[in-house]
Amino acid sequence: MKPLENLVNVEKARLLHELFPQEIPALLRYTNNMCITIQKDEQLTWNQRENGLLTVEAWLSFVEEVRSKIDKYGKRLHTQSRLFADQLFDGYTALYMVHCMTLYTATRKHSNRKFMLAIDLLFNP
Repeated sequence: MKPLENLVNVEKARLLHELFPQEIPALLRYTNNMCITIQKDEQLTWNQRENGLLTVEAWLSFVEEVRSKIDKYGKRLHTQSRLFADQLFDGYTALYMVHCMTLYTATRKHSNRKFMLAIDLLFNP
């Protein structure tokens, strides 16, 4: 296995899925609900936009792409670590997924503290 600092997002996501497969369905439900909320209240996203590296259009396209993939692959994402990682963490959609995971672990109390620590270890610089 490569050292942690040499892993790309797809490899990190696959490792997370393989270590904590029981946590993935709830994470994906949370992510899908975030997508729905953002898409329903798109105006709020426009109002809260900041002059950062990403445009609101880009962010909304990541939201749509993630939601589309969750809908398309469904429960297969729960059980197939490679599919989970390749579809949701390749390219710029990884930015949105990391954002969702960070909020998921920061705003909710989890019984699996190791899962929270793994997300922090793998995805937070």
